[in-house]
Amino acid sequence: MRDKLIFAGLFAAGLAILGASWWNLNAVSAQTAEVPADHDGPVMVIEVAGEASGTMRIALRDDLAPAHVERIVTLAERGDYDGVVFHRVIEGFMAQTGDVENGRADGNPRFWGMGGSDLPNLQAEFSDQNFARGVVGMARSQNPDSANSQFFIMFTPAPHLNGQYTVVGQLIDGYDVLDAIKLGTGGNGAIVGEPDRMERVTIER
Repeated sequence: MRDKLIFAGLFAAGLAILGASWWNLNAVSAQTAEVPADHDGPVMVIEVAGEASGTMRIALRDDLAPAHVERIVTLAERGDYDGVVFHRVIEGFMAQTGDVENGRADGNPRFWGMGGSDLPNLQAEFSDQNFARGVVGMARSQNPDSANSQFFIMFTPAPHLNGQYTVVGQLIDGYDVLDAIKLGTGGNGAIVGEPDRMERVTIER
């Protein structure tokens, strides 16, 4: 039953993230969010390998979502994110990754994005932070309290996600790497062939 729920939930999460509002993205594509000047929280460092190659640094917003940031830090420090692929990448929208259960390149691509972690799901920590370019949000199912390990990084602003998904961070370095991540195909942005991956994920404090 748990596997069925994970499958149904994260599939629904993908469809929800894919939601509409594409028509207004180009008009606001240059907008990015600002990290508070006094931010002293952890920074997630993602070494990306594949078509994209380089390092992204994400300021984790524990002032907005302390429980979700704690989860990301825990998984990163355990090495659980190392080798996890970007399994859903949609041009002009977002790149999704973080399936530590099924999402490694040597796993079955049919199951990428259908898992979480061995830790329980999290209660939503919605905020008034807008989903601007470079903002990192937690993937979830239709249940607001179903985020676990997966997250997505915005290529462009997505106002329709505001207040609907938990914001956990903001890209502060490596936009060139983000923009180079291999794009998926079809309506759900599924990757065909060799995916890009998070080769190594570490935390700076």
